[in-house]
Amino acid sequence: MKNKRRYLGLLCAGLFLTACSVPQYQLSEDGIILNLNQENKLNPSKVYLQVLGDELIHVSATPDKDFPKDSSLIIVPGLQTVPFQVDDQGDSIMLSTAKLNVMVSKSDGGIKFKDKDNHLILAEKSGGGRTFSPIKVEETNGYSVRQLFDSPVDESFYGLGQHQSDEFNYKGKSEELFQYNTKVSVPFVVSNKNYGILWDSYSISRFGDSRDYKQLNRVFKLYNKSGQPGSLTGVYQPEGKDFKQLVRNEDSLAFENIKTIKNLPENFPLKGANVTYEGEIETSQEGTYRFILYYAGYVKVYVDNQLVVPERWRTAWNPNSYKFTVKLEAGKKVPLRVEWKPDGGRSYCGLRVQTPQPEEEQNSQVWWSEMNKKLDYYFVYGDSMDEIIKGYRTLTGKSQIMPKWAMGYWQSRERYKTQDEILGVLKEFRTRKIPIDNIVLDWNYWREKEWGSHEFDEKRFPDPKAMVDSIHAMNGKIMISVWPKFYVTTEHFKEFDKKGWMYQQAVKDSVRDWVGPGYVGSFYDAYSAGARKLFWKQMYDNLYPLSIDAWWMDASEPNVLDCTDMEYRKALCGPTALGPSTEYFNTYALMNAEAIYDGQRSVAPNKRVFLLTRSGFAGLQRYSTATWSGDIGTRWEDMKAQISAGLNFSISGVPYWTMDIGGFCVEDRYVAGQMEYNKSGKENADYKEWRELNARWYQFGVFAPLYRSHGQFPFREVWNIAPQGHPAYKSITYYTNLRYRLMPYIYTLAGMTYFNDYTIMRPLVMDFSSDKNVENIGDQFMFGPSFMVCPVYTYEARNREVYFPEGTNWYDFYTGKYIQGGQKIKVDAPYEQIPLYIREGSIIPVGPEIQYTGEKSAESITVYVYRGQNGQFSLYEDEGVNYNYEKDAYSNIPFIYNDADGTLTIGERIGEFDGMLKQRTFVIVPVSKDKTKGFKFDAKGKKVSYDGHKQTIKL
Repeated sequence: MKNKRRYLGLLCAGLFLTACSVPQYQLSEDGIILNLNQENKLNPSKVYLQVLGDELIHVSATPDKDFPKDSSLIIVPGLQTVPFQVDDQGDSIMLSTAKLNVMVSKSDGGIKFKDKDNHLILAEKSGGGRTFSPIKVEETNGYSVRQLFDSPVDESFYGLGQHQSDEFNYKGKSEELFQYNTKVSVPFVVSNKNYGILWDSYSISRFGDSRDYKQLNRVFKLYNKSGQPGSLTGVYQPEGKDFKQLVRNEDSLAFENIKTIKNLPENFPLKGANVTYEGEIETSQEGTYRFILYYAGYVKVYVDNQLVVPERWRTAWNPNSYKFTVKLEAGKKVPLRVEWKPDGGRSYCGLRVQTPQPEEEQNSQVWWSEMNKKLDYYFVYGDSMDEIIKGYRTLTGKSQIMPKWAMGYWQSRERYKTQDEILGVLKEFRTRKIPIDNIVLDWNYWREKEWGSHEFDEKRFPDPKAMVDSIHAMNGKIMISVWPKFYVTTEHFKEFDKKGWMYQQAVKDSVRDWVGPGYVGSFYDAYSAGARKLFWKQMYDNLYPLSIDAWWMDASEPNVLDCTDMEYRKALCGPTALGPSTEYFNTYALMNAEAIYDGQRSVAPNKRVFLLTRSGFAGLQRYSTATWSGDIGTRWEDMKAQISAGLNFSISGVPYWTMDIGGFCVEDRYVAGQMEYNKSGKENADYKEWRELNARWYQFGVFAPLYRSHGQFPFREVWNIAPQGHPAYKSITYYTNLRYRLMPYIYTLAGMTYFNDYTIMRPLVMDFSSDKNVENIGDQFMFGPSFMVCPVYTYEARNREVYFPEGTNWYDFYTGKYIQGGQKIKVDAPYEQIPLYIREGSIIPVGPEIQYTGEKSAESITVYVYRGQNGQFSLYEDEGVNYNYEKDAYSNIPFIYNDADGTLTIGERIGEFDGMLKQRTFVIVPVSKDKTKGFKFDAKGKKVSYDGHKQTIKL
């Protein structure tokens, strides 16, 4: 009340421009609204600073007279403000919390965020850096909005979701934020300057550069191979002798979607052809040019006779994009050559470019969105990246603890075609004693003409309930694929349609999919609350009674039709119940996840929900939802790209991420290699590479938050990859067993995601922020606090360089060798091993041998203590399948290691739950630089009987 009286007193004292005009600023219960006299209608007339926490400030701006009455899709409701103060300082106003001083200019609304020592954290660009451009779509008015912040040269940016160009630090780079198969956009970025920005927009957005890429002829003077201006030379060389070579001039390379590929030579046989685009480019402006390559098939790019894009590949139905930069001199002709080998009758190739970024933006953090009602962002402050992510989850929702079985191994395939096939695979795992928890039934278990019926094809799946019961009897779980897609002939489509809850464009255009002769269907409108309830009801009526354990929400971008141009994509997935798809393009997966999460908790409030979705957005974690990286390719470059993709997705605040181990879309040469092996039993060169690729990918995948294999033929079960005794088989089974032996450690990390807002898969910059050398390392990461994981992503590589962060020292996991931090070393990487290192001071609990997570309680746990620094670890346990942890039904056993006196203290157990072990044995295994010891599953050590009471052990 004292603060309120002070605010009222300030107002009454006449802090207005004039007695009769609009007040310069107004106080509210949770912040201030600044009124600006802007003559330019494209600048804001009002700026709103809302206090949502000592470290959390919401900034809104509008050029209109009043803020629109809307609510955020990503921010959880009910957030309450904290005490704050407002001081008038002449030309600016200072809003202060316990952690921040926020300065806002009275003249232009420009904002500076400072800490309590008045050190600048972040500043909007001079003048506020905001612009609004009116846009009208489907009779709905809005604005394209842009916000610029100053950015020092040594700033780094991470997050933005999951993208496939193998980029890690986004400083000096740009990323377009939209949803696409293999691309998951989350508009949240974390800076190494102790803050994050959550950009609250649901439309297509851009970070780093607000401009779109342009066709080559809009930027360069083009010259063909003969030196004639105006175009490049396209040479189309068909496979075989039935067709002749075709040569033509190309004024752009714009064959990027099903609309523009019509500009390729008519009736030309693309599959197997060799296509080159060659000539010279000339620019009038010196600087760094950003290129984006769109491709399906095999492609290389040469600029100035240098290979700037080594060979990349993607399947014809799922093209990819890749970004690269080139420095060019003004007035200099530079050779350009694109070599393209299409991989299908319909294939894609495109090359576009951005001119050098304007000088005033080069040291800026730039955000742009296509359509908003107003400009909205959230400033999140923290002394560490973990604190920033905690602030993000305060805003967007806690991450639920996944069911314990989800931490185990999942086997999937595109696809198990029959009931007997899926049961046979799980039985083989059990026979071979290879641990597994979850088996997945992918798409097309329904009758061919009945996508969306949620009913099984009785010829292939004669008794679905018996199938599920059999999986459970083998101590497995089953996840089933459910799409938001319905054929027009199904009763479920008709039920949605009569309520106006189906997207209509695909039906109007008779868009046919790829199944059989092709069938017409569309997607439901997940933005309608009624439609979400109906979607769950249809699942509940048809699938839930089977006792399905988890839900796989595929194509949730939504992907109504592959390979379309962006404008047609918008038409296919709108208008939504909330407004035009232009405005709500990116949040479909979030709405769809809400439907299932709320639906299941309404009928089974104490059964943990688990969702896997191909797309995502800010806030996804609150719906107990994980994301996988989509239908990626099976190339070494694809595997490498998943490392930085997973790290940036994790630092975007959503902790559960996974990928198709081995890649989804398979090169023809690997298929041929498998077929040849099946006939002859001989391993050709391609099949040899396939086996090593999978071995390396499994080695990486076991240290992802979720451990899951999936893909097209060749099949991904370990015995289908290689026979028992083969190095690939031995490696995969070793690391699968390691995953299960580490379950006490891994499930503790899962608990930490909820209680501590923890991040499981951690870029080195999270834990070693004072070491500048880690800011651009996107191919190593921490798995929890202890394991540094260094994947091998090059064929036949038997070593790789590893950087050991300074400030700590390290132990080789396999030998116990002690390594000093702050140096880069080329380390051994045998076929069967991933380079793996343990941070000194680590305490790692290792459980018993198990075949599935719920097989038995860990009555005996081996505790590795890696000496050299003090350390601590709190072993978390709960019931594993329900939400009783939300009601304090869980336990923690603290372990504290004191390096100076060489003691390990096992503290008093905190908490309890039904089924908790009251007594257990800990086997303590110390490792030191003087007494090196490699990891073993059942190492011998000092046995300690523990009954929940504190005890100290001398090591």
